[in-house]
Amino acid sequence: MGRNFKSFNNTILVLFFVHLAGYCQQSEVDFSSDKKLDSVFLHLQKQLEESRFSQVSSRAIVQNYIALGEYYHVLGLSSEAISQLNQALEVISADSDPSLYIKLNNNIGEVYLSLNNFELAEQYFTDTMKVSTELDLKNEQAESKSLLGACFEKNGKYDKALQYQEESLSLFEVLNDENGVAMTNENIGSIYEDLEKFDLAYQYFARAYDYLQGANSDKEINVLNNLGDVYRKTGDYNTALIQTNTALEIAVRLKNHHQMESAHKDLSKTYALMEDYEKAHEQLKESDRINNAIRNAQNTDQLNVFQTIYETNKKEAQIQLLKEQNKVSTANQNLLWVALFAIAAILTILYSYLGRKRKAKIKIQEYKQRMLKAELDKKEIQEENLQREVQLKASSLSRYSLHLSQKNKILLDLSNTLRNIASRQNMNMHGKIKQLVKEIDVNLKQENEWDEFMSFFKEIHPEFIKKLSSLSQSNLSPAELRLGMLLRLNLSSKEIATILRVTPDSVRIARYRLRKKLPIDQKEELVNFMIEL
Repeated sequence: MGRNFKSFNNTILVLFFVHLAGYCQQSEVDFSSDKKLDSVFLHLQKQLEESRFSQVSSRAIVQNYIALGEYYHVLGLSSEAISQLNQALEVISADSDPSLYIKLNNNIGEVYLSLNNFELAEQYFTDTMKVSTELDLKNEQAESKSLLGACFEKNGKYDKALQYQEESLSLFEVLNDENGVAMTNENIGSIYEDLEKFDLAYQYFARAYDYLQGANSDKEINVLNNLGDVYRKTGDYNTALIQTNTALEIAVRLKNHHQMESAHKDLSKTYALMEDYEKAHEQLKESDRINNAIRNAQNTDQLNVFQTIYETNKKEAQIQLLKEQNKVSTANQNLLWVALFAIAAILTILYSYLGRKRKAKIKIQEYKQRMLKAELDKKEIQEENLQREVQLKASSLSRYSLHLSQKNKILLDLSNTLRNIASRQNMNMHGKIKQLVKEIDVNLKQENEWDEFMSFFKEIHPEFIKKLSSLSQSNLSPAELRLGMLLRLNLSSKEIATILRVTPDSVRIARYRLRKKLPIDQKEELVNFMIEL
């Protein structure tokens, strides 16, 4: 991403000490650059406690919470920073002090943004933008939109990022806020740099530099580094070196080690692209050296702060302990003994109660386990019964199919025999036999048995007809569906011919036509296909 996010924590560090400089003028305390950070912490903690104790104004309390939260954020102690800022939220509301409320929520959003928690950061920035818009606070609205755009950029949502940064830029231009205009132009340039639209990125970085040139500030360094990045990425390495070296010179003058480290890293990249690997290696080594020094210093500062917090809490605890001891020493000795006996009695009762409660809990758990086991046994029995029922129905269906086949065969043979007898004119039973043949033929045409067969089949294979119809390339006729069901029962062509009262050749033709309507591989058997459905 753009330079403004690469040095996000550096910017916070600069802003924090700028804030402290103004704060120290108000409190008439000297915070020079060589002042130890633990002394800064003690001062901030003292100011917060004094404002809370005196309750001069809620605004002063919130400002002290914000200062302490920013201090923790600078040291990379994000959870402590959020804790302080959330405590400030309990003191203030949007109605009581809108500007300070917006600043506080923006600070919380910036902490979450530094943690890459884009969802929470977006919530806080959206809330501040809504409040500032409703109250028509132009400056706060511009800042909130800029932060929201920065959040979307860091999250890779560049369209929204550009929208909010451009809206922020318009507001800053109306307010004639040169610092805001410069900052927003740089943010927009950073977005276009991420999108690899380097011409547009250069235009916005150049506009930002017009406002910052000669300021000898960290913001000027940042813009120069961004310009150097654009020149490097577009192949103008010499100009890139000039821009980055200028940024490095200002960073050295200001003793800004973060910007010095960043500039050396960019010089290393440029020299590497120019194939001057010796200089590239030197610059990279210098960048790593400064980076290690910064990390060591930050770790030392964090340890010092934790040590200071520990010692402060320890002293407060010791003071509190002495106070309590003084109270105890002035109490009546008999009352003390009574209290001790009361405590012992309470502990005994409590121990007994907890013991009974623990036993009751164990019994409840055992009962639940027995209930669970009984339920599992019940389900196993139900499952076994269901399996037996399915097997029974499958067996019944097979027996019914066989019965249907045998019945039709017998009736067919009997019908043919009677026809032969009826053809003999010299027999006395000629008319009666004809009537019998007619009744048998009528019986062969009855569909009731097929209805019963369909009912059995659907209980055993409820989804078969639906699946077969969905796989067919065209609508299947009732005869084709019957053939499919008989094939699903793994019946032979001869058995199927008997059931359907057709010849085996007719069955083979019907199988061929059914196969053509289904997506079956040439090597796959039609029966296997039906069984797998």
